[in-house]
Amino acid sequence: MDLSNIKVIAFDADDTLWDCQGHFERVMQQLYDELTPWTDRETAALELFATERKNMRLLGYGVKAFTLSMLETAMRVSRGEMAVATLNAILQQCYGLLEFPCTPLPGVEAVLNQLKNLGRWRLVVFTKGELLDQEHKLERSGLQDFFSHVEITSDKTETEFLQLCRKLSIAPDEMLMVGNSLKSDIAPALGIGCKAVYIPFHVTWQLEHHEEFKHKDMVQVDSFAELTKMLSAG
Repeated sequence: MDLSNIKVIAFDADDTLWDCQGHFERVMQQLYDELTPWTDRETAALELFATERKNMRLLGYGVKAFTLSMLETAMRVSRGEMAVATLNAILQQCYGLLEFPCTPLPGVEAVLNQLKNLGRWRLVVFTKGELLDQEHKLERSGLQDFFSHVEITSDKTETEFLQLCRKLSIAPDEMLMVGNSLKSDIAPALGIGCKAVYIPFHVTWQLEHHEEFKHKDMVQVDSFAELTKMLSAG
């Protein structure tokens, strides 16, 4: 993959720069625990996924959408029998997702520092979700000073990728997208002509599942630390 003309490196945030889904998984497990009087854990997980998928069109991504889907699932599956105190405990766990520590994943801070010092590319964040929540997570991570631009959008399709390129005054083939989601980070970037680096995370939200594929303008790496060597060679 030829990276010689790259001017901008765009980074996804959640599960690329820091762990996000792991915290959501912990709260989901509590819901499955509380629903055991009414159903098994596997069915509870399927019910939550169905609720999230149904609500996606109106609620989008983020903690607020997740919280509403959690409570809706709890009330539906328990047939309205779940105690108010238990529902409140689930609500408080969801609130906690607005404040979890956004500790950079291994290698992230060192690589960003190296790339910024090299000065060959503009480093930007391109992420989806709720505006304030994503802004606060970036602040908690302590990584904000590495980036010259932060773009937070309700979704990441080819349309949003094209809009980002226009905003940054670059052609699509002058941007490299780095992310953990084939569906949201990699496929749409490749679809408009960007280059992409796929860094799988150990857990993937069901709504982000995508069949794996190969592409001449995509490289898959096992860790963030591999970026420096790859970009230096490019």
